[in-house]
Amino acid sequence: MKRVVVTGLGALTPLGNDIKSYLSGLQNGVSGANLITHFDANLFKTQFACELKDFNFENYLEKREARRYDDYAIYALVAAEEAFVDSGLVSEELDLDKAGVIWASGIGGLSSLEKEIEEFALGNGTPRYSPFMITKMIPDMAAGLISIKYGFRGVNFATVSACASSSHALTTAFDYIRLGRANVVISGGSEASVTKAGMGGFNAMKALSTRNDDYKTASRPFDKDRDGFVLGEGAGAIILEELEHAKKRGANIYAEIAGGGATADAYHITAPHPEGLGAANVMKIALEDAGLNKEDIDYVNVHGTSTPLGDTAEIKAIEKAFGDHIYKMNISSTKSMTGHLLGAAGAIESIAGILAIKHKFVPPTINHFTDDPELDVRLNLTFNEAQEREVKAMLSNTFGFGGHNSSVIFKKFEG
Repeated sequence: MKRVVVTGLGALTPLGNDIKSYLSGLQNGVSGANLITHFDANLFKTQFACELKDFNFENYLEKREARRYDDYAIYALVAAEEAFVDSGLVSEELDLDKAGVIWASGIGGLSSLEKEIEEFALGNGTPRYSPFMITKMIPDMAAGLISIKYGFRGVNFATVSACASSSHALTTAFDYIRLGRANVVISGGSEASVTKAGMGGFNAMKALSTRNDDYKTASRPFDKDRDGFVLGEGAGAIILEELEHAKKRGANIYAEIAGGGATADAYHITAPHPEGLGAANVMKIALEDAGLNKEDIDYVNVHGTSTPLGDTAEIKAIEKAFGDHIYKMNISSTKSMTGHLLGAAGAIESIAGILAIKHKFVPPTINHFTDDPELDVRLNLTFNEAQEREVKAMLSNTFGFGGHNSSVIFKKFEG
């Protein structure tokens, strides 16, 4: 099968609105959490989130055009444009029938749906809905808009598997290229769920941290006192390209995507398998797919949401998959900084891993105060500060409600 490489990156995250600022935030252990500004959250159990900072859509799109799109789609277009420019691709020079988009969103246009229902409920009962309501709401629209913008006529669809969505998008794009069905795929994910319904729904599930008095440090993966995740928003875009196609045009290559895996817990709609069986299996499958030994992995960017059950189960899974090598790897959760971007998590966390390979460092798990007695103190969970390390290969985990598991492996490119 054909080899597949990364030739462009784009990121819109709570740490900054481009790759450069995202990298800086990862290197310096910055918290993206703050009090919610999108709506009045004073009556909510959780009043903070990891929102984008100083983001103005008018800097990227005309106001008339932006009114037709939900925020999640706008985020997708912005991140995809940064990645496209970064890659040096030119649509007119491509075989557009073999250029595609596989994009993810776990929820899609929640704010648009919420707004339309609110307006109907507050009205006089006459159904007056926007003609753009459906196209703003459905989670495949970002993929369609990206393909329209660049004229890509190849594979085009959305993957939806809750918080594993964009990792599934990346591994599916990888498959299309290595099987020869595409030369270039724009892949990634976007999410814009910091809304009243989003916050209220996750609060009702008791999934979110309620540390309103200390929101900057509320995302505490692996800490004894972790109490839930912090909701985030944004987008991550990765240009995946067939190696010879990239070399022919002299593209800059960040890394090589080496393998991926997908499994199910088949256990519970929200709770992970307590022994991490599905998560362990997906990492083993990804390693086999990549043709790598467990000893080849230097860094695991974990799902690590800061939930009491999830973090413990994931460490058990890594122990099963890697054995004693777990003590030689760096492990970290960048959600401690970005919050949880749901369907976009796999994209921005894969980008964190790619940047780790390129810049020879491991991003930290910030906000660690108290060791969890259930976790082995010998583990290198990269607490509080980034660590210098040559990362030759990294694995990124994402797990979604419904028991969906996905792992993707990136490695240093060697021609």
